[in-house]
Amino acid sequence: MDTPAGVESLPLTTDADRHDRAAWESAAAAVLRKTGRLGADDPDSTVWERLTRHTLDGVAVPPLGTADDLAAVVTAGRPTRLGPWDNRVLSRAADAGQVLADLEQGATSVWLALDGAVTPESLATRLDGVLGELAPVVLDAPDDPVGAARALVAWLGDPDTVPATGTGAGADPVGAVVRGRGRGDQVSTVVAEVAEVARPAGILALVADGTAVHDLGAADAQEVGYTLAVAATYLRVLERAGVDVGVAAGLLEFRYAVTDEQFVSIAKLRAARRCWARLLALSGAPGVEQRQHAVTSAPMMSRYDPYVNLLRTTVATFAAGVGGADAVTVLPFDSPIGEPGPFGRRLARNVSTLLDAESHVAVVTDPAGGAYAVERLTDDLAAAAWSELQRIEASGGVLAAWADGTLGARIEEVAARRDHEIATRRRPLTGLSEFPSLGEALPVPPGAPDPVRRWGAAFEALRDAGPLPPVFLATMGSLAAHSARALFATNLLAAGGLGVVEAGATAGLGDVLAAYDGQRVVCLAGADADYAAWGADLAAALRAAGATRVVLAGRPGEPTVPPEAVDDFCAVGEDAVAFLTRTREALEVTR
Repeated sequence: MDTPAGVESLPLTTDADRHDRAAWESAAAAVLRKTGRLGADDPDSTVWERLTRHTLDGVAVPPLGTADDLAAVVTAGRPTRLGPWDNRVLSRAADAGQVLADLEQGATSVWLALDGAVTPESLATRLDGVLGELAPVVLDAPDDPVGAARALVAWLGDPDTVPATGTGAGADPVGAVVRGRGRGDQVSTVVAEVAEVARPAGILALVADGTAVHDLGAADAQEVGYTLAVAATYLRVLERAGVDVGVAAGLLEFRYAVTDEQFVSIAKLRAARRCWARLLALSGAPGVEQRQHAVTSAPMMSRYDPYVNLLRTTVATFAAGVGGADAVTVLPFDSPIGEPGPFGRRLARNVSTLLDAESHVAVVTDPAGGAYAVERLTDDLAAAAWSELQRIEASGGVLAAWADGTLGARIEEVAARRDHEIATRRRPLTGLSEFPSLGEALPVPPGAPDPVRRWGAAFEALRDAGPLPPVFLATMGSLAAHSARALFATNLLAAGGLGVVEAGATAGLGDVLAAYDGQRVVCLAGADADYAAWGADLAAALRAAGATRVVLAGRPGEPTVPPEAVDDFCAVGEDAVAFLTRTREALEVTR
């Protein structure tokens, strides 16, 4: 484009902005060598191996996207949502008050959870005052999906009234089986009957709900592969009932969890669309776009320091918007504790509103499209999800794979790996496994625990067990000498619900013993030089003064503290849950 007369042309790049691959590798390698993560003799190109992480599906996530990432991409497609996403709230209230309040204060649709039998009268009570032609209503009634569908059509009333786009019966009989609320032999009947009720009313009938397996611990590609298998099951049932595959596909909505791993969540939604397009192409019904409902992950949230959940759900909602979700539900930050309060529901609604109306995330369609790293991650997740679909189909379909235990075993294997990474704090949970707050007050009264496999459950269980006597933190040397390990030990112990009494700056055995007040468990914290000089003597002196268990912050061994001088140790990379369990057991015995 020519520069207008009288306007000075400004260069967008300079020579200083131009770097090749080797220059980046050299700069990154220099940083890794300073931190000890790369040896002096290791080639600079090793940085790719050192900095690449892997999802729980085994998909590589490199530190930097390059044009080379596009060379192996085999899938294509982009999100199709234009403009704002549907701000959908989840409601479990027994009357319409909460629903109307949500809709009047920023929500644009409602996801209504229903237990037990559903009648037209009971549903009308829950939706009294809601305008079905303006606000989409999606039901979640695992105990009575057919009754719920009939009640929804009765509530909509006049057949000439066009229901709001996205309105649906929300039946997911396969998901009900996975969640232990349905029977496999009833799936075909439920699918056929709900579709028969929904089609004439012009509403969606079914949901392939990936959160059913996400809540059990499934990885992202597993979740997408599972939803494809569920959708294939529903399409087969409807085809046998005489419904055209393309028409049947238009009766489905897909539900996915989004987490605070934003790039993986963005790529997951994009990959799911590509896989769905491939499945329909193979089924002879191309062109039906996947309608996506994204829900911020329940398992990623924590019951302790729940305000951190606001950060988690904001990142997840951003990812859902960028990934192209048609509807987004933000779970209130206090939902893991009990019934969310008005403040929590308000903030949940506003997360979507702020991202959409103020940050304008929805203005650009597919803003991540074309980014090297996102395109590669999308493609790799799509391939991994398709492989999971094939494994499920090889078992005879999703119901057979669930019944024979193969699907559940794969999910459990992933969940166990995640648990290990969280226990060793390779996958930190802020406010729970890292930087916990022992003196916090919960914003709502504690209620029944969520029926999900929450990622931080092991740390929460330690906190739930209640307070115990504090650990004596035997700090060695000056503040500068011991602060790093003292802070590490303090935060680690707090993650298990344990407080500390700290000796402070000390110059030798006498200072530490003077601060000691009979605590049965003590933890030495100091620099290696102090450990080597007087660590073993301090451990012995504390035992003589009454300590029954001596812990070392760091790893024992020459030239620090001999292993035989201590009973336990805590260090980066060790199993924090196991260590905290042992420490709590020692304090229980001595209380």
